[in-house]
Amino acid sequence: MGRAMLPIFLIMAITILFAMYNTVTIMVSQYEESPKRADFEDEGESSFANPMLKTHKKLLRDNDGFHLQKQKKKRFFHVAVTASDSPYSRWQCRVMYYWYKQFRNRPGSEMGGFTRILHSGRPDNLMNEIPTVVVKELPQGMDQGYVVLNRPWAFVQWLENATFHEEYVMMAEPDHIFVRPLPNLATEQLPAAFQFSYIQPSKHENVVRKFFPQHMGPVSWIDRIGNSPTIIKRSQLEKIAPTWMNISLHMKNDPEADETFGWVLEMYAYAVASAIHGIKHVIRKEFMIQPPWDLEVAENFMIHYTYGCDYTMQGALTYGKVGEWRFDKRSYVLGAPPRNLSLPPPGVPESVVTLVKMVNEATANIPNWQEGS
Repeated sequence: MGRAMLPIFLIMAITILFAMYNTVTIMVSQYEESPKRADFEDEGESSFANPMLKTHKKLLRDNDGFHLQKQKKKRFFHVAVTASDSPYSRWQCRVMYYWYKQFRNRPGSEMGGFTRILHSGRPDNLMNEIPTVVVKELPQGMDQGYVVLNRPWAFVQWLENATFHEEYVMMAEPDHIFVRPLPNLATEQLPAAFQFSYIQPSKHENVVRKFFPQHMGPVSWIDRIGNSPTIIKRSQLEKIAPTWMNISLHMKNDPEADETFGWVLEMYAYAVASAIHGIKHVIRKEFMIQPPWDLEVAENFMIHYTYGCDYTMQGALTYGKVGEWRFDKRSYVLGAPPRNLSLPPPGVPESVVTLVKMVNEATANIPNWQEGS
C-alpha cells in the first residue's frame, strides 16, 4: 500500500511546488509593477505612507493656483477702440496704444491684437503707427452733433468684415490707460463690464420703456453699464451691435430721451440693447478707476481720465473750478499736450500722480511727439 501511495505523494508535492512558484512569481511581478519607495518619499514622506498619497498630492499640486494658471487655456481678447481723426482723439489713441504694448505680453495678460476703428471714412497720419481699420461715418447730419453715435455704427461695420482670431472683443476708448496686464474678466457665459453710477434705468423708467417695453421684462434687467469698457464674445457683440446702433439713433431722435440721457445716451442704448437680447454682464469693479474720484490705483487694471483734475498747490481738490494745478484732457482738444507735464503738488491722490506720470512716460517714448499736433 505504501508503494501505491508514493505516486500520489509525488503528484501532491509537485502541485504544491508549482503553486508556490506561481505565488512568488505573482508577488515579484506585482512588486516590480507597483510604485517604489521613492514614489512615496516625496518631500520627506515616510515609506509607510498610504499608497494613494502620491496621487492625492499630485492632485493638490496640479490644482493649486500656480499650476492652474499654467494649465488654464488662455482666452485672448481683441482690443478695439473707436476713434475719430481729430487731434484730440489721435493723441489719446497714441498714449493708449503705447501702454497696451507695454503690458500685452506680460504675465497675466490675455490681451490679443489691437484695432483702432477709425470712423472718419478716410485714413489719417497714424495708419502706420497703430493697427487701424477705416469705416464710414454716419451720413452728414445724422449724428446731430453727437459724434459718439458713430461708435455703434463703427462696430457694426467692423464686425461685418473683421478677420481677427480672438473669440472675445474688448471695447475700449482712447482715454483708457492700462496700468497692469489685463486678463479676460468675462466668464464663458457672461461679458464683463464696468458699472457707472450715473446710468440709472430704473430712475428713468418712463423714458426707457419707449425702447424696452413692459413685455420684455423688468427695467432691473438692464445693466447699469455702457459699452466700454466691456469684454464680450464676438458672437454676443454681433447680436447686440445692430440693435445698439438702431436704439442710439431712435433715442437721439426722441426729444425726451435725448434730453434725459444727454451725453451718455449711447451708453443707455448699449445697456438696453443687451437686455433686449437677454445678455447680462458680470460687473467688474476692478476694470478701471476714474480720477480724481478714485484715489488709488491699487489692484485695478486701467485709468479712465474722463474727468478734469483740478487742485490747489496745497493738494486740495477744486472740482468744477480751474485749479492752480490741473490736468484735464479737454485742455488739449486742438492738439497734443507737451512732453513732461508738471507733476501734481504734494497731497494730490496717488491715482492722479500715476496718471500724469504715465502720460509723461508715453509722450517721452512715442516717436515724433509734437505739442499741438
